[in-house]
Amino acid sequence: MLPNREVCLRAVASRDARFDGEFFTAVRTTRIYCRPSCPALTPRPENTSFYATAAAAQDAGYRACRRCRPDTVPGSAAWDVRADTAARAVRLIGDGLVDREGVTGVAERLGYSVRQLQRVLADELGASPLALARAQRAHTARVLLETTTMRLGEVAFAAGFGSVRSFNDAVRSTYGLTPGELRARLRRAPTLTRGGLAALQLRLPLRRPFDPSNLFGHLAATAVPGVEEWRDGAYRRTLVLPHGPGVVGLAPRADHVAATLWLTDPRDLTPAIGRCRRLLDLDADPVAVTEALGADPSLAPLVAAAPGRRVPRTTDGAEFAIRAVLGQQVSTAAARTQTGRLVQRFGEPVADPDGGLTHLFPAPSALAALQPDDLPGPRRRAGTLIALARALAGRELDLGPGADRTEARRTLAALPGIGPWTVELVAMRSLGDPDALPFTDLGVMRAAEQLGITDLATTAQHWRPWRSYATQYLWATLPHPINQLPEAT
Repeated sequence: MLPNREVCLRAVASRDARFDGEFFTAVRTTRIYCRPSCPALTPRPENTSFYATAAAAQDAGYRACRRCRPDTVPGSAAWDVRADTAARAVRLIGDGLVDREGVTGVAERLGYSVRQLQRVLADELGASPLALARAQRAHTARVLLETTTMRLGEVAFAAGFGSVRSFNDAVRSTYGLTPGELRARLRRAPTLTRGGLAALQLRLPLRRPFDPSNLFGHLAATAVPGVEEWRDGAYRRTLVLPHGPGVVGLAPRADHVAATLWLTDPRDLTPAIGRCRRLLDLDADPVAVTEALGADPSLAPLVAAAPGRRVPRTTDGAEFAIRAVLGQQVSTAAARTQTGRLVQRFGEPVADPDGGLTHLFPAPSALAALQPDDLPGPRRRAGTLIALARALAGRELDLGPGADRTEARRTLAALPGIGPWTVELVAMRSLGDPDALPFTDLGVMRAAEQLGITDLATTAQHWRPWRSYATQYLWATLPHPINQLPEAT
């Protein structure tokens, strides 16, 4: 995980922001850890140590720099690229699973013992599952202190701490200040509440370059009525969260994404942020993608014209898989209409304090009990959708952040009516696989023909492991609304 020491030293000396989140610099004389691009005076090499995670630095007794705020950087892109146990564990911990089910719950999801999981993460990241969770809780607490007027005790439990004492100790060791002192240093806007939901205004950091056109264009063009909408320059949608429903609005900016979260329960802040980051692919490494795809003569002009494209993913892997089945062999508009009808019939109603959202997307358990006659459209497709819903509801198929991508592909392909096109789309958007490519997609084939690519399978081998990003560039050659950032209104 950690680059060699010489690379780390050069990155710190040049304040290279590309490495922010990839490693952290700890200074032994000050007992402070920073991001590589920290503008403070460059420390002497003999006084520096490097850590793969903020949690490892905190475990070693360092506190976060108050100037560069290393706890706010994007996550390492490696966790999306990698599909091994450590990466799956990090994604589950990032979704707040330790706070809900403990380390035992994470280990069980991965098929490991707690001791095995601890050994794997200690070897890969230099930190235990609990250390990773504590670092995440401290960051969540800081966000709540910064953006709400919640009482300190409420912040402690909302951030996932088991007691106010552990909350105080973690914040003091991480930031060198008590929660009260930290709050006193921050500017806070009054917390907005409507319809029983509390609104939080956040900045979601990202790595540049960042091209939002295909990302937000795709989400807006395929938005399901009632669940998603484009309003006032922001993509908005409902969220199914562990402790209740939520609503989020996401608006692209030059160096971040502005997020407005309406949560039923503030304990859902950590999973909500993680799912929004996953949806927008904000932890991607655009420099690595550009270098790899820009080396291909066919894609080089496209990459040079729009560096930093992201892959539009999803906040819920099961939801997108069901939508992919409904979108088989129909147009984007028809898929939206049919999915909207499904939502109106089987989705749970929800209140939207700020717009026109009306429902949560139906849970797999709600669709698993249906019969083909209960659904409109061809019976064969209805049977496929129900079989998929039953596999998801029965946990035979896992499309969550900790899923085994190989096993999920195999299980998907074995379901009746699901072919390679659907498998690749689900791998790309539900599983977050950066190397998925729907070879049989009509748009992909047309784009390849326009670019003079005669043997797509062979050419695409040179795009690995970034074929999901290559797909975005191929689609972008076609005149379609998914490639255009919608109008602000």
